[in-house]
Amino acid sequence: MTRSIIDQTTNESAETEAGLCPDCDTATIIHDPDRGERVCEECGLVLTEDPIDYGPEWRAFNAQEHDQLSRVGAPLTQSMHDRGLTTTIDWRNKDANGRSMSSEKHGQLHRLRVWQERIRTKNAGERNLKYALSEIDRMVSALGVPKPVKETASVIYRRALEQDLIRGRSIEGVATSSLYTACRKEDIPRSLEEVTAVSRVDQREIGRTYRYIADELDINLEPTNPRQFVPRFCSELDVSKDVETKAVEIIDRTTDQGLHSGKSPTGFAAAAIYAAGLLCEETIPQRAVADTAQTTVVTVRNRYREQLDAIDQQPA
Repeated sequence: MTRSIIDQTTNESAETEAGLCPDCDTATIIHDPDRGERVCEECGLVLTEDPIDYGPEWRAFNAQEHDQLSRVGAPLTQSMHDRGLTTTIDWRNKDANGRSMSSEKHGQLHRLRVWQERIRTKNAGERNLKYALSEIDRMVSALGVPKPVKETASVIYRRALEQDLIRGRSIEGVATSSLYTACRKEDIPRSLEEVTAVSRVDQREIGRTYRYIADELDINLEPTNPRQFVPRFCSELDVSKDVETKAVEIIDRTTDQGLHSGKSPTGFAAAAIYAAGLLCEETIPQRAVADTAQTTVVTVRNRYREQLDAIDQQPA
């Protein structure tokens, strides 16, 4: 009898964790935040109540109150060589109450900052890693890409370092290649030319190192879709929404025919925007489109003609 009760309780717990109501066997379990209960919407059975609140006991109504009341540090991050675990001495020479310190304390804090910075890296490997991650942070800021891209690039660089892929290659080249790989992986439209513009190495080295790292780390990336560049290019060119919609339509129809194969995605997107401008009777200079996409006028001219022929449309 006792064993059957235990088995029944175990089955009900398993059904509850799976999102099923043990009474009516329907997946209509909802959470009521006001009462702190998980209830079946179909039959009204209360599955759990009074859950443990793992949040803080205080409330904050703005960012300043949150910083003042919080008693924990920043979360772990891969974009710092020590993952953010070491102590950082603030640059402001003030005490916990916000009052300025004496001149003697100023000198003492300066010496502490110097030694703190020295002991954060214990060997040459950590110093190189710190430099590489700072390069990634600098390029991320210059490109204006979101924070998850920086974290992904840092993880890729750490994996390359663990597998000894840095040997014989420059730190800047591997860091830039990791960032370009992260942009491709996170579907952030940044061309190789744009990444090269903020890097300290040339485009040929970045492309060669990128292919080597992607092959060695078994990172499978899909070819860049030209339509990813259309919203940003249209925003910089200040064209109408009709042109942007038409450009996406042109790209979709031509890529279905395989016309984009072997062609630069930025040049293909720029040509589609120019062709869309012609079809929508909106004047967009070829030079402006080419400069925005960091390509040549010849590329835009050749590609847009191919696209118009492929979709069998000509401007009025």
